[in-house]
Amino acid sequence: MKWKKRLMGILIFFIGIFLILIGRLAQIQIVSTESFSGRHVNLLEKSVEQRTHALVLDDGRGRFSDRDGKTLTDDYHPSLILFPFLKRIDWPVQKVARVLGVSGQELLRQIKGSNNPVIFQAEGMAVRLTKQQMKDINALGIPGVVAANTRIKGDHPLAEHLLGLTGQNETEIKKRYGELLQQGKISSNTLIGISGLQQAFDEFLLTDGEAKLLYHVDRQGEPIFGKHVKYTYPANPFYPVVIKTTIAKELQQEAEEIIAQHGIQKGGLVLLDVATNEILAMVSKPSLSTDNPAAYQQGAVNYMLTPQFPGSVFKTVIAAAAIDKGIVEQDRMFDCNRNPYGVGVADRLMGQLSFEESFVRSCNRTFADLAQELLQQDKDAIENYASMLGLEKTVGWMGDVFHFQGFRQLPEEKEGTLWGDEADKTVSKAIAQTAIGQKNVRLSPLAVANMMATIARGGKKLEVKAVQEIQYKNGAQLYRFPEHEQEGETLQAETVRELQQLLRYVVSDPKGTGAIYQSLPLTVAGKSGTAQTGKGDSVNRWFAGYFPADHPRYALAVVDIETHSPMNSTSAVFADYVRAIAAWERSVGLKTQ
Repeated sequence: MKWKKRLMGILIFFIGIFLILIGRLAQIQIVSTESFSGRHVNLLEKSVEQRTHALVLDDGRGRFSDRDGKTLTDDYHPSLILFPFLKRIDWPVQKVARVLGVSGQELLRQIKGSNNPVIFQAEGMAVRLTKQQMKDINALGIPGVVAANTRIKGDHPLAEHLLGLTGQNETEIKKRYGELLQQGKISSNTLIGISGLQQAFDEFLLTDGEAKLLYHVDRQGEPIFGKHVKYTYPANPFYPVVIKTTIAKELQQEAEEIIAQHGIQKGGLVLLDVATNEILAMVSKPSLSTDNPAAYQQGAVNYMLTPQFPGSVFKTVIAAAAIDKGIVEQDRMFDCNRNPYGVGVADRLMGQLSFEESFVRSCNRTFADLAQELLQQDKDAIENYASMLGLEKTVGWMGDVFHFQGFRQLPEEKEGTLWGDEADKTVSKAIAQTAIGQKNVRLSPLAVANMMATIARGGKKLEVKAVQEIQYKNGAQLYRFPEHEQEGETLQAETVRELQQLLRYVVSDPKGTGAIYQSLPLTVAGKSGTAQTGKGDSVNRWFAGYFPADHPRYALAVVDIETHSPMNSTSAVFADYVRAIAAWERSVGLKTQ
């Protein structure tokens, strides 16, 4: 009897195990197929994935173009796609090789070590096929050999800081797009914008679905549906959108090459279209780097949107106020052998200079005296005139766009500062340092370029645009960003004309700090600046101006930040870039002067 009880117990045990297994299988195969375990795994999708080779042709995220519609970040690239099961079957590799003009061995080599579809490359870059090559390859009808348009990112995207970065951030996706995530329209791995225009326009750029090539295979990796490749893509004909920026691609390329050539490690340039106040080019160094987290954190800063010590460039503001307030008499002379505080010898002995000569040669003492007199008349004079020149707060485009209130094209732009404390307006040394762009004065290169553009336009203040419009996939307009004038007072026309003359004299006068630009193909007006940074012997070197001087088309600010170099790279960059712009104008048939 005992052995029967033991046998019954063992039988019940195995029956129980069997029932548990059947229950588990039922859960996997029938009950929880779309949400298995606490991680809510979709078993149907995972099963299909195991039997599917897939290649994403387009991640579906919106793109950026320049002002003429030329791509800035990536492009649709006619490519040859090879599926991995080809390495286990015989296929007419030589026929494909003849179409491409390459060796069959090279085709076989590229799929040999891959378990995923590959895009055929040469010298590390995807091979761009001709339309005829695409037609000839697809006409061969070889399973696993497909010619299709793929979206390829460039090796060196242009305007990287302005356009910004994308990345995967599950926490941020839940915060921004929790509803879309729950609806399954996006996943926790969906790319989102984390800086620059990618971040500012992220909701417009967000993917509406991927375009893929799918190939189903059996357990051995052999195709199970003959020669057919399935192409899946979003049904929406309007997305992904294109963000049409204000950038001129050729001028952006020239700017990046010139900045790199002159070795600026920290700094860069901003080029504005004077008529529209649109950004034509923007370069910030150091470059973005995602390989090293520490380097990335440094490289992610767009220094063109970050306030810096402007040095003598800020004398333009003091000059505008002095002219407008009428405190500069024509025969008045200033002792430029004295330092800014009037209690010691100046670094450069220039003797007695007039107001005009002081601006042209950048005499610190003159502007310290003028700032003192201005503040005696009006304690807010300096900030008021800075505002009239377009320097107050931020200068990037801001307004309501659909349901976005206070939408900013340049959300990373930081406000500049003039005073650290109201009490400084009564301290002579603090006033002197402020007058020459030191102490607590911080201005972004974008703001400085905007000041020069404002003067070049005759005093009209405009917000700076980085994007012209948002376009649907088919090129139709979704939204056009209108011109926005900056609020507040503007300078009198006569004051602007005198400022324009002063900025021109800086270059045309043989003793001017910008005399080096006299031989350029386009006449330049502008102001130089050198600022102590408080970090050892490093300085910020600037030149900001506009050109051609008589009929301005461009405003340009160049800055080399916290440099220890005795060489003035800023001057060389400014000069070379003006030459490059003149050459570009000739190449596109614009009349230069």
